[in-house]
Amino acid sequence: MELERTSVHIYQCAKTYPDGTQGLFPSSLDVQPGEVLALLGPSGCGKTTLLRLIAGLETVDQGGVIRFGTQEVTQVPVERRQIGMVFQHYALFPQMTVQANIGYGLRLRGASEQQLKQTVGELIDLVRLKGFEHKRPAELSGGQRQRVALARAVAVRPKVLLLDEPLTALDAKLKVTLRDELAELLRRLGITTIHVTHDQQEALAIADRLAVMRSGRIIQVGEGEALYRNPKHMFVAEFLGRINRLQRTPEDIENHSVTIAQITLPCPQGPWSELFVRPEDIELKRYDAQQPAATITQRSFLGDRIHYRLEAAGQGTLTAEAHRDSPYLVGDRVSFTIATEHFMPCENDQ
Repeated sequence: MELERTSVHIYQCAKTYPDGTQGLFPSSLDVQPGEVLALLGPSGCGKTTLLRLIAGLETVDQGGVIRFGTQEVTQVPVERRQIGMVFQHYALFPQMTVQANIGYGLRLRGASEQQLKQTVGELIDLVRLKGFEHKRPAELSGGQRQRVALARAVAVRPKVLLLDEPLTALDAKLKVTLRDELAELLRRLGITTIHVTHDQQEALAIADRLAVMRSGRIIQVGEGEALYRNPKHMFVAEFLGRINRLQRTPEDIENHSVTIAQITLPCPQGPWSELFVRPEDIELKRYDAQQPAATITQRSFLGDRIHYRLEAAGQGTLTAEAHRDSPYLVGDRVSFTIATEHFMPCENDQ
């Protein structure tokens, strides 16, 4: 089934509610044809408001512009925007079969029986539900229900697919399985998709790029790995994973270094009073007086890795992660190294 690949252009779109609440400050964003882009951020950050503006479920403040390809849709009503939507609970019709659920939108649009049969058949094959055509939602697993909801959303050949936290209601183990299925299915569909989530792992696993949001604003946009390794703002660094904050003295700044436990390490040049480093980038070693040292105060075995809490002179509490076979125990005095490229200088955007 061939689906249209449409770009989405959002220019200076904002939303002010009647009581004066600013749900979204003026924001601009470009989504490439066929791209999966995640709107990621904590509850109340504006991501769902932005999604609803794109869908046409909310009106944009004056001056904002939304385009699907070359077509401006800012004032186009939701039913004429040619979008598909999948919600948290999928909203399948419980009395209808898989086949009837998928074909519902086509039937409403007056599709012929031949077109209905062909399109629904293609989608059932695409989402791997062959043999389940006559089942009802209650007879399906969570992953199968998700695939039915996606097939129903794309059956009408939308220009843009909008996903509103589709995995939120699932338990943790099922969520991991289904996010992988969802990522694979979206790649096979090739449709331009905007996916709202507050789950960092979900966004990293599914999306081509992330737009990280906070307090009604888009803070940073980029590929997940790039944002994780080179965040430009402190909020992005903290939201995408755990970090350690390393304080720098004026002498450190002048000497392009950072001091930990009275040992000076080279770091990126710049005026930052703090540097960040991920726990997995702190490499623990046997005690060596020539390297920064710390005392282990907590050790948590997490299956595939061990999480350590360290006390380092001059920097306070640090966290580190090591391989599951790491031999170090609570009370041990250990040294550690941090490769220069793993220090992350970030702007404080608070």
